[in-house]
Amino acid sequence: MDMADVLVTGAAGFIGFHLSRALLERGDRVIGYDNINDYYGTDLKYARLEILKGYDGFSFHRANLEDGPALDKVFRENSFDKVCHLGAQAGVRYSIQNPSAYVDSNLVGFLNVLESCRNNGVKDLVYASSSSVYGGNEKIPFSVEDNVDRPVSLYAATKKSNELMAHVYSHLFGINTTGLRFFTVYGPYGRPDMAYFSFTKAILAGETIKVFNHGDMKRDFTYIDDIVSGIISSIDRPFRYEIFNLGNNRPENLEHFISVIEEELSMKAVKEYLPMQPGDVPVTYADIDRSREKLGYQPVTSLEDGIGKFIKWYREHYDIA
Repeated sequence: MDMADVLVTGAAGFIGFHLSRALLERGDRVIGYDNINDYYGTDLKYARLEILKGYDGFSFHRANLEDGPALDKVFRENSFDKVCHLGAQAGVRYSIQNPSAYVDSNLVGFLNVLESCRNNGVKDLVYASSSSVYGGNEKIPFSVEDNVDRPVSLYAATKKSNELMAHVYSHLFGINTTGLRFFTVYGPYGRPDMAYFSFTKAILAGETIKVFNHGDMKRDFTYIDDIVSGIISSIDRPFRYEIFNLGNNRPENLEHFISVIEEELSMKAVKEYLPMQPGDVPVTYADIDRSREKLGYQPVTSLEDGIGKFIKWYREHYDIA
């Protein structure tokens, strides 16, 4: 495949970093765009960027997505073959406390990405949606054919809105748009607000971990390398308008998940059992048949292997024996 120029928004973020590195490794040029906000500590974001800056094909712009003129300037000054839009305000629980951050980044920001694609002749856009769009869906596994009109968090509502906005731009302006519903992504350089990261930190420090819904939850934990393979397939195979699930197709019980972390750390967790958090859901489970068929997507990393790789990285990164 010919070398491509790819804009990756959210390049200093967890998934954006791993995707950018994989694209650079295969010889693409990557233009990163990120505002490096402080939703979680920026040290990790700078550490990721430092690695990316070691590649000749990488350049970086720091700005907000909601700053339309700044984004459009980056589009005008670079000739993008593809755009992969991963930049967003993440987190279900935070959207209850700070809803305007989600409107600014996820709605206004996404409109600016669409407009910049339209005005600068970019025809291929891949963007991050989320498994949270399924809300309280009781039919499992979750299929992209399911009705997703009842989100239970503003974060989920913004992601569903992105899918609708993308459809409009595909229909009116012929832009190829592929939305990817990610299911609980984990791995090295991950987000500290995610359970696997905060649990590991707390267990090592001898602190209590909070176990919501009294441990009666299941998540379709998906290792970062599997997610990146799905994103790259989406970048390489444009569709006029498509939505795919990228999950592991295997929900894991929260208690088992904690036991895998305990085993890797050779330490026991001190647990505090709590009720379900507002905006949360009891189970996520991805039907990936369409992703297999159209993207050749096939996750290969077990929870045990993935958590093992994460904890190995964690010990090295934070210098913990």
